[in-house]
Amino acid sequence: SKLNAAYAYGNAKELAKVLKKYYNIPINAYVLINMGGLKTIVNKVGGVDIAPILSFSYEGYTFTKGKTTHMDGAKALAYSRMRYDDPEGDYGRQKRQRQVLSALLKKAESATTLLNSSFISSLSKQVQTDFTFSDMTSMAKRYLAATKDLKTDYTHGTSYMQDGVSYQKVSVSERQRISNLIRKTLGLKTKTVSTDSIDTSTSSSSSSSSTTTDSDTTGGAGN
Repeated sequence: SKLNAAYAYGNAKELAKVLKKYYNIPINAYVLINMGGLKTIVNKVGGVDIAPILSFSYEGYTFTKGKTTHMDGAKALAYSRMRYDDPEGDYGRQKRQRQVLSALLKKAESATTLLNSSFISSLSKQVQTDFTFSDMTSMAKRYLAATKDLKTDYTHGTSYMQDGVSYQKVSVSERQRISNLIRKTLGLKTKTVSTDSIDTSTSSSSSSSSTTTDSDTTGGAGN
C-alpha cells in the first residue's frame, strides 16, 4: 500500500505506525503542520532567507536560482508548493520544502517566543500532534542548539505504474540506509528492517536529523 494511504486511513498517527514498522525506528510523538500553518509560522518569525535551487515563476512570484531572497509566509508557501515545472517533480518539491523547514529551524532563537498559548491556539486547526504544550516547550528549549548542525535526507524510490497509478517503490536496502541514519543519529544500535515490500507514493517520506557538538541529538522521525 502507499504511505499516503496510511495517512488517509488514520491520519498522522497511523502514518507514524507504518513508518515505525518499515524503517524500524522509534517514533514517540508526531507533529503535522499543513500549508496554512507553515505560512503562519514563517510570518511569525519575520520571514526566512532562501537561495532558490531553480528559477521559476508560480502564483505571482518569481524565483531566481542561487539568488538569496527574503520570503514572507505567502512567498515561502508558493516556493515550496510548485511541482509540475520542476525537472525533479515531487522530489524537487520536497527539496524546496526541506529548504523552507531548514530556514525556519535556523531562526530557532525565535522558537521560544512562538511557544505561547495564544500562538498555539491560533494554529490549532492547522496542526495535528500528540505533544502536550509542556512537551513542546521542553523540547524547544532542550534542542535549540541542535538546529545549528542540521542535516537532511530523504527516501529514494524507483518509479513505476500500476493500474494507472504512479508509485515509488522503495528497496529494502534504501529503507535500511534511512533506518541506520536515523538510529545512529539518535545514538541507537542499528537494526535490520523488515524485508516485506513497501510501495510509497510520489510524496515519498523525508527524514532529517540534527546534532549538537556535545552529542545531544534529535531526529526528524519524531523521537
